[in-house]
Amino acid sequence: MNILCIGDVVGTPGLDFLCRRLPALKRALQVDVCIVNGENSDKSGVGLTRHAAQEIFSHGADVITTGNHFLRRAGLDFYLEEPYILAPANHPALPAEAGCCTLDMGRFSVMAVCLCGVAYLDALKNPFDVLEGLLQKAQPTFCIVDFHAESTAEKKALAYCFDGRVSAIYGTHTHVPTADEGILPAGTGYITDAGMCGPAVSVIGVAPALAIQKQRLHIPVRFETAAGPCVLQGVLFTLDEKSGRCTAARRITEAE
Repeated sequence: MNILCIGDVVGTPGLDFLCRRLPALKRALQVDVCIVNGENSDKSGVGLTRHAAQEIFSHGADVITTGNHFLRRAGLDFYLEEPYILAPANHPALPAEAGCCTLDMGRFSVMAVCLCGVAYLDALKNPFDVLEGLLQKAQPTFCIVDFHAESTAEKKALAYCFDGRVSAIYGTHTHVPTADEGILPAGTGYITDAGMCGPAVSVIGVAPALAIQKQRLHIPVRFETAAGPCVLQGVLFTLDEKSGRCTAARRITEAE
């Protein structure tokens, strides 16, 4: 079974590029389940709207995950009404079930979970404890976790903590794909960050001049999504259908 996980979709350029490339990419990779992080897919480059979610679903996503910006363009009700659009399961304003779903694929089912890190981000519920609680309730054979976190150490620690108990854990949020894709000792697929779907000539999707101004002068700047050719980045996990363990992890890049 092949699970394709796409990193953060950034702004209108990223959304348009995802919609153009995802259907053919899924066919080429023989994808069974596709999970897309849509938390930055609004035209502003921050947040998720109903329109963007509809576009992502209509072009091939089975599940949309989010992260620390999940409430920037939508209210809490949005995530309670939409079973396959996941808020962070460890956010205190929502039940943990708003951050997970189970896909019935006929001969098997797949549980998807969205979590936010707490290192250098908001003080949410402990992601380790929340994931433990979800797994005790469901005990799925196939479980994929999008861990939207800033700290690479926090991502690695969660992965090793649940190695062998989930099929794969992949990081999002930093928008830069890491070169550590692989399989952990007990069979969990892992990558620290899946990357993004957005403008290639950018600072994590933002127009470079604006990012430089923010970083160099430390003054308030209204970010704008960069223009130009885009890149789609993610990771393809191949899972054993009997054990639920990962047998291969492969970085994916599509560029204009």
